[in-house]
Amino acid sequence: MKKVSWIVVIAGAVVGLAAVVLTHLGNPANMGFCIACFLRDITGAVGMHSAAKVQYVRPEIIGLVLGAFIMSVATKEFRAKAGSSPATRFVLGAFVMIGALAFLGCPLRMVLRMGGGDLNAVVGLVGFTLGIFIGIQFLKNGFSLKRAYPVGKGEGGVLPIVMTGLLILVIAVPSLFKFSEEGPGSKHAPMLAALLIAVVVGALAQRARLCMVGGIRDAMLFKDFKLLYGFVAIFVVVLAGNLITGSFKLGFALQPIAHSSQLWNLLGMVLVGWGSVLLGGCPLRQLILAGEGNGDSAVTVFGMIVGAAFAHNFGLAGNADAMNEAKEIVVGGISTNGKIAVCLGIVIMLAVSLWNMPKRAAVNAAAVK
Repeated sequence: MKKVSWIVVIAGAVVGLAAVVLTHLGNPANMGFCIACFLRDITGAVGMHSAAKVQYVRPEIIGLVLGAFIMSVATKEFRAKAGSSPATRFVLGAFVMIGALAFLGCPLRMVLRMGGGDLNAVVGLVGFTLGIFIGIQFLKNGFSLKRAYPVGKGEGGVLPIVMTGLLILVIAVPSLFKFSEEGPGSKHAPMLAALLIAVVVGALAQRARLCMVGGIRDAMLFKDFKLLYGFVAIFVVVLAGNLITGSFKLGFALQPIAHSSQLWNLLGMVLVGWGSVLLGGCPLRQLILAGEGNGDSAVTVFGMIVGAAFAHNFGLAGNADAMNEAKEIVVGGISTNGKIAVCLGIVIMLAVSLWNMPKRAAVNAAAVK
């Protein structure tokens, strides 16, 4: 293994340990880190949706961005750039979020759920891999959202500035925000501990280029497994932590904040995998890229925030399995609206994939001539 591979493994192990520690400190089970869920909670905290059980300003998101920013500045890797199809990226980000919330987790949480014994996440992994495979076919044939261009440092620093402002406000004027009194939003690690842990994770993720979709994509395209080592490390550390603490529970039914409606677990993650390939990185990677100056990734993150608002304002998000009064398992899943949204998202992915192929550009150029 090359040196860079060990960096990825160490970063993955730290992320896994951080997830175990954050869960022990109060975060929901199998949710030490979840980019989709935590962005959704922030979206609720600022009043963009009214789902009372998922509202909290998650310091983990703030810490990830600031950690990546600090590391990129320290290593002189901060590069302010933007202009690579920002409107398209905004839409793709929104649908990636809708797919993730249909599944009830981002790719990182998918790995954490598998480490806790949740077999529904294995179904999600199959869908995620299928989505990446579909996206790769378009990459092979020339798909591109075009290049980004250098911009002012202020433009590249938009998301770090926004996150810093959010942190200041939640500390100085917490009454501005909504906080869940029950449900997943009410379960959280102490703010300072979560923030500091996330800063470390963000810095390491920036240095190691951790990206779940990048790992599977590179393995398929180039037989390069270096990025996947990091997520194997996350899984192993989380699995060990759950076994040691007695939190491991193997099965499909009644897993923490998960549902066993397998078709929609699969299709939700197909949407996430395909969209992430087109965007050039998973939700975690988008936060890290935005922290190191990528304005297009910042736009993608804002798209994910709007996607989270839509998901909860229009009943698109998944519902966890539950036990009724008769002690019978009630399988969760997503509503009809959610199913339509996931299917629409897949259609949008296909349209964007085809629209940004070089053949179409050649045809348009010929028509102009």
